[in-house]
Amino acid sequence: MIIPLNELDFLKRALAVYGDKEAVVCGSHRLTYTQFGERTRRYANAMRGLGVEKGDRIGILSQNCHRMIEAYFGAPQIGAISVPMNFRLVADDFEYILNHGGAKILIVEQGLEHLVEPIMKNLTTVEKFLIASDQPQSPSGPWIGYEQLLAEAKSEPPPAIDIDENETSALLYTSGTTGRPKGVMMTHRNLYMNAMNAIIEFGLNDTDRYLHGIALFHCNGWGLPYAVTGVGGTHLLYKKFEPEAVFNLMCDERATSACLAPTMINMLLNHPAASERQLPGLRVGTAGSAPPMAIIKAAQERFGWRIIQVYGLTETAPFLTVSKLKPNMRDWPEADKYRVQTRTGYPMIGVELRVVDDDGNEVEPDGLQKGEVVTRANVVMGGYWKQPDATASVMAGGWFHTGDVATIDQEGFIEVVDRKKDLIISGGENISSIEVEGVLYQHPGVLDAAIVAAPDERWGEIPKAVVVCKPGIVLEESDLINFCRERLAHYKCPRSVEFVEALPRTATGKVQKAVLRDRFWAGRTKKV
Repeated sequence: MIIPLNELDFLKRALAVYGDKEAVVCGSHRLTYTQFGERTRRYANAMRGLGVEKGDRIGILSQNCHRMIEAYFGAPQIGAISVPMNFRLVADDFEYILNHGGAKILIVEQGLEHLVEPIMKNLTTVEKFLIASDQPQSPSGPWIGYEQLLAEAKSEPPPAIDIDENETSALLYTSGTTGRPKGVMMTHRNLYMNAMNAIIEFGLNDTDRYLHGIALFHCNGWGLPYAVTGVGGTHLLYKKFEPEAVFNLMCDERATSACLAPTMINMLLNHPAASERQLPGLRVGTAGSAPPMAIIKAAQERFGWRIIQVYGLTETAPFLTVSKLKPNMRDWPEADKYRVQTRTGYPMIGVELRVVDDDGNEVEPDGLQKGEVVTRANVVMGGYWKQPDATASVMAGGWFHTGDVATIDQEGFIEVVDRKKDLIISGGENISSIEVEGVLYQHPGVLDAAIVAAPDERWGEIPKAVVVCKPGIVLEESDLINFCRERLAHYKCPRSVEFVEALPRTATGKVQKAVLRDRFWAGRTKKV
């Protein structure tokens, strides 16, 4: 017997086992799984009532909210495709995504409607505009009240439809810093397998109270809405990352687990409330960029957290690897164990990884030779929406090419040393920006740092540091250059340092290095 995999199965289990258990805490809203399940059915029926059919796309523009998780479980009930969007984009981006994705319905959180109102007339496929709010509404113009629509919809399950596990469930537009974003087609199978790996690697169970630190539009919140639901855990949601508010939510709601980008952990460590609150001991998954050892060590020793690094891409649903100690490593010295935690990790279940050179040959597993990470796995996307050439390019040879440069060691751990486009080649020497950033983070006065390539007449390009100092700290360029020279080969060290108020970042915490590079390469042949 073969039953197609579908992420809706996770909600079905929660309703069968955990109906009366608290499912969601979102502001003033507290929902049991029974109540949550009813809202997903009303969502499905409401969309059906608006003319949404199997395969139609529903655009969603919202900060983290229970409505986003409802959509992720409501859409599969009618075979619709969710298109969650990064609310930090600009009107032109929304216009492109909605038209390229062919969205039929657009749901917008109240307070964000100004982002789309200027482009409404240019949206060629959107038929209905829904405005979502906790407050009583009297929508005007093209807007339809989301909550009123759900209240009027039927609460019983919609008519069953056949859905193949390889059909698209979500269309996730990448937040690339150059060019137009690509629409990543996540299949039901992709999301299901990723959620199962999350359950296993994070050790989730029905006692967990999971804090959603990652924006839910990003790879469906790393797939944790499905994983947490499947084990009957409780979803803890907040709209905007503000350290003090996050500390309060962790403590007040007795959080047990979370996913946070390294920059979020760093902000929490450096906030005054960090020394004022007795924080719960969390299991914290982190990804998006490599966490420096200094951040992992501080979070575990000061907060009592257990940091679990994971690695992946939007195109891989997203998890590929996890970096946890193997049994033979548990008695190692603490310094060696911390070093393991900073590695990218070993493959999760169902993931096959290779590190290959430019000719496609596997590099030696010596932890030194570099190559590109390629993978084939159940979590690899169905392809890029309406971009067959781009899909074929990254799927060359039957493997998905990540564009990440890494080493691999005898233990099977890979270590991503850079994106191909971020690797600095100075005088023929390859320099990992991640390695240099890790040293900068060891300096007690550095809050945030990025290393990018800057042009140089002699060497072609050289490492340039862009640094944010901790509040009240003033550093000189020579301080950081000398600090690095004491810890790194001199050719790897930054030749100059620029101090800034903040680094440009994507919504998931990745530094937009292309933005930084563009400033230094203006008028020259830019590094790509």
